[in-house]
Amino acid sequence: MTEPLNTNRKAELLSTTVEHIDITKFDARPIVDAMKKMSFTSRDLGRATDIYNQMLADPDCSIFLVIAGSTSAGGCMDLYAELLRNNMIDGVVATGASIVDMDFFEGLGHKHYQALEVPDDDTLRSLLIDRIYDTYIDEEQLQDCDHTILEIANSLEPRPYSSREFIREMGKYLVENGKKENSLVKLAYEHDVPIFCPAFVDSSAGFGLVKHQVDRAKAGKPYMVLDAIADFRELTDIKIKAGTTGLLMIGGGVPKNFIQDTVVCAEILGHDDVQVHKYAVQITVADVRDGACSSSTLQEAASWGKVNTGIEQMVFAEAGSVMPLLASDAYHRGLWKTRTKRRWGASFD
Repeated sequence: MTEPLNTNRKAELLSTTVEHIDITKFDARPIVDAMKKMSFTSRDLGRATDIYNQMLADPDCSIFLVIAGSTSAGGCMDLYAELLRNNMIDGVVATGASIVDMDFFEGLGHKHYQALEVPDDDTLRSLLIDRIYDTYIDEEQLQDCDHTILEIANSLEPRPYSSREFIREMGKYLVENGKKENSLVKLAYEHDVPIFCPAFVDSSAGFGLVKHQVDRAKAGKPYMVLDAIADFRELTDIKIKAGTTGLLMIGGGVPKNFIQDTVVCAEILGHDDVQVHKYAVQITVADVRDGACSSSTLQEAASWGKVNTGIEQMVFAEAGSVMPLLASDAYHRGLWKTRTKRRWGASFD
């Protein structure tokens, strides 16, 4: 017999919500300017910020925000939404967790919580609390997210969908039923900014989509499927049409490799004139010494013909501690105010 939850203990542990930083409320330009005159990671961040501002100033440049890791849960969620809201990015490539378990999850009205203490993880499990380092998620709320994904899948025509298409449906759902204005998924739908998750089912969405298929199969009905090849084709199509591109990358892994590989894919399709990504910034704590592809430097990526070696910067730092500075600096310099909206999402309509 399962023991009942200790609701008082659970409420105690989930008593302090994570507050997402607002880059519009502080001007980081003076500190970033000062850091440019320093050395080590400070100077790297200063140069990375300059490169991002170059992307914003280049009238031909389409900018992709590339997210891996848990910075959205840790307090950068509104930061990313602000970049999209103010036309400072033109596309997003991310892990499924960043989009579903974090952004869509909060769009439904749920929260992430600061861990005031880190008790035994078996205790957390007994209370149905999931842990990301020093951040908590209520598993019962996360299951609501799973069921909402199931609801969306059940409402769709049973055919193949790219992750971009399905995430657009999630954005539409939040417009009609959401509880949070500053959701990246919702804003992407409203501004025609495409979001791609090349490993989409490696997230809370996976549970809802599996149940959708199992339920439909048991009932002898057709079901929707995700088409990973369509993801690659669609993103490569945007790269070909965009020409000049810049990458603002948080972490590494599949999203980083996926966006970089569009250059090679375009060449395979016969577009020998496709440009490598002209600008690239990567903020990561990954160590390159083990040879792992996800932690490869941007210089290494240049050997594959993916990025330009001239306008790139690695910043080896925890992204939650430096992204607010970079984003606030770019926001307050205001180069986004005269940018043309790309609306790449509308190109598939």
